[in-house]
Amino acid sequence: MNPWLDAVSQVEALEDLQLDTNLVASMRERWQGLSGSQVGRMNFYTPSFRHHETSELSTTSCGKNAFPAISITGGDCKLQCDHCKAKILEPMIPVRSPEELDRLVDQIVLDGGRGLLLSGGSDHQNVVHYEPYFPTVSKIKARYPNLQIAMHTGIATPEFARGMEDAGVDVAMMDVIGAQDTISQVYHLRRSVDDFEAALEALVATKMKVVPHIVIGLHYGEMLGEWNSLEIVQRHLPSALVLVVIMSQYASQSRPFATPPSNEVGKYFMDARASLPDTPVLLGCARPSGVHRMETDSYAVMAGLNGIAFPSDGMLALAKHLDRDVFVTPSCCSMIVGEEVLALGEESGAIPLDHIPAAPKRRPALRDIPIVVTA
Repeated sequence: MNPWLDAVSQVEALEDLQLDTNLVASMRERWQGLSGSQVGRMNFYTPSFRHHETSELSTTSCGKNAFPAISITGGDCKLQCDHCKAKILEPMIPVRSPEELDRLVDQIVLDGGRGLLLSGGSDHQNVVHYEPYFPTVSKIKARYPNLQIAMHTGIATPEFARGMEDAGVDVAMMDVIGAQDTISQVYHLRRSVDDFEAALEALVATKMKVVPHIVIGLHYGEMLGEWNSLEIVQRHLPSALVLVVIMSQYASQSRPFATPPSNEVGKYFMDARASLPDTPVLLGCARPSGVHRMETDSYAVMAGLNGIAFPSDGMLALAKHLDRDVFVTPSCCSMIVGEEVLALGEESGAIPLDHIPAAPKRRPALRDIPIVVTA
């Protein structure tokens, strides 16, 4: 039996998973040939902006304002991409002016906030117009130098990137899209793959920590440009790379998204790990739920991704069975690119796991069943 499949069988929470045996064998063989500064360490992030509990760990909420997400356009976005339809903006705190942002940040800090994410809807060229906010961000950083500010940008020019840097933005994020058909059909953009690469190049030329995202299955669930995106990231090495898997709940019925098979996602995880042995590669919160999520997370552990947010039951035990260096980091950030990326290279907050935790299978609670008495 493959030793890695044997490791899975030793974790009760995972004993019913039907993993791809050929893929697991291939991942084990490739793993044995890997070397690099980021190979072997795994950090399980438990963002505590909402309650998260598995059989292995538990966190409680640290407050919704600890690291809030703010949209400078409210729920408006002109692109209306097929995978999102601006729904991702709806839960964010709407801010429509620099003055409103300034007042809001005072309240966030008063409530114990440690940082914030600035986001917003794009124009038809995939640009989020933060420029009027740069002076206010600069004032905020002068007033609260320890407040961490992350900004999710669209396609940035060198001038725009320098504006972010000069304003004091700590972390810059962007999606890297590697297929022209995806840009045209899913994002409805008249931009090129080269435009996305140029934006990443502009951001990494600054002193900011740069964390691009690759959305696996972005082309209606098909894996089309992901490997090209990975090559782009290789050419412009960022502070970290975040991988997420497409989720279909925001898509319209007229253009539905399939869910990429978990084994195909696992192959991509391994390719990403092998391509970036000296760059942290993280699995973000966004990924399908249920059995698919457990399979996806298992493959992420086997591939040796450096961070997993909201890990499924059994992942810590599996990582220890595979002899990884395992850490747990409670985080108040509202997304995977928050505190853990802001603290890259620092050990504070990361708790080493020196034992194999029990990971019992979850069982549904017994319901009260009426007793029927017959004569």
